[in-house]
Amino acid sequence: MFGWEFPPHIAGGLGTACYGIVKGLAHNGVETLFVMPSASGDEDQSAAKIINASDVPVTYTEETGGEFLDKVRFVHIGTNMLPYLDPQEFQDLVEKERRRQVRDFKVHYGQKYKFSGKYGANLLEEVARYALVGGTIAQQHQGEFDVIHAHDWLTYPAGIAAKRISGKPLVIHVHATSFDRSSDQNIDTRVYAIEKQGMEAADKVMTVSDLTRNIVITKYGIDPAKVITVHNAVDFSGRDNLQVERGVKDKVVTFLGRITFQKGPEYFIEAAAKVLKRTKNVRFVMAGSGDLMNKSIRYVARLGISDRFHFTGFLRGADVQKMFALSDVYVMPSVSEPFGISPLEAMRTNVPSVISKQSGAAEVLKYAFKCDFWDVDAMADQIYALLNYPALASFAAKNGVDEVNALKWDGATAKMKKVYESVINR
Repeated sequence: MFGWEFPPHIAGGLGTACYGIVKGLAHNGVETLFVMPSASGDEDQSAAKIINASDVPVTYTEETGGEFLDKVRFVHIGTNMLPYLDPQEFQDLVEKERRRQVRDFKVHYGQKYKFSGKYGANLLEEVARYALVGGTIAQQHQGEFDVIHAHDWLTYPAGIAAKRISGKPLVIHVHATSFDRSSDQNIDTRVYAIEKQGMEAADKVMTVSDLTRNIVITKYGIDPAKVITVHNAVDFSGRDNLQVERGVKDKVVTFLGRITFQKGPEYFIEAAAKVLKRTKNVRFVMAGSGDLMNKSIRYVARLGISDRFHFTGFLRGADVQKMFALSDVYVMPSVSEPFGISPLEAMRTNVPSVISKQSGAAEVLKYAFKCDFWDVDAMADQIYALLNYPALASFAAKNGVDEVNALKWDGATAKMKKVYESVINR
């Protein structure tokens, strides 16, 4: 299994999901070799053996360098396209670049790549190198695995490399697509190309919701027979509900997530302003960080609700649980959310939730309130109702706990195991 992050060092929901998946697979009798770019050594290895890609030297001899690069021929991701070249000049440039790759590969024989494991400026370069190391790992562990599982576009090239080197079947797991991260007009074409390549190379494509499955089929042209939905779950083991002391008597409404286009922060702010026109004993909290944070702060100020609105910055670990414990209502107004684990975590903490219909979680949560992300009037009405009608909030909280407790990783990974068996048997 190729991932990008793993608890306790995580930047988003992908690492948390990977942890739940390997634990669930272990309960279903599946052993996992979990490869990540940069391991710290303090990861929980009770459910999976962690392989740190930063510790793996690329060990191909000079003679096999060209042959290996042919198999991993997408290794150079992104290229400097020059205008005004005639076809022959362009062909010469491509061939020169290919020879350079083979030459550099030979020079780097036995080299270890130190991955940051972050989401920085040289991310595409890290993805390409991770593919190179992925091929090496597949050869070194040839007899130890039956199937390859790659999470999200960051690891698809590594998964493809492992498949080409080993001949083993590849299952890719789509947790999000380019169309979730930005609007249709602003997608990163380089990332889209990697996503499409991964989907086409895979024997099966698993998506976290029917919403995402539909995007994979319609936007990437993938055969529907190849795409299977396996809804996410949440791992609540060892997590007791915290008892926290409040510093204010007001009710608290929380948004927790990246402050980016995908998560719809402006709709939360607009709904907050509408609620505050009708009731004053409430505070709104935006917990997280992202590229729209400064814009959101300015928007709150422009609407004149700064005295009732709080920004916490990025929260992790126990602080996330503390925030849920302080909340009376949780809101996830995502524009496009492949699944969305945070409302499940909120509901598990007895917090009634309002979520957008444009989320995968809306497919499995009966007791969450739902509205279109753009319908801020409906969102404000639902928030207001949960704040002011205790019987309604109690009903949503009580049934919500029972509902999310039934969504366990053991059930989700049992479906994944069947997907593995289908590709292995084929």
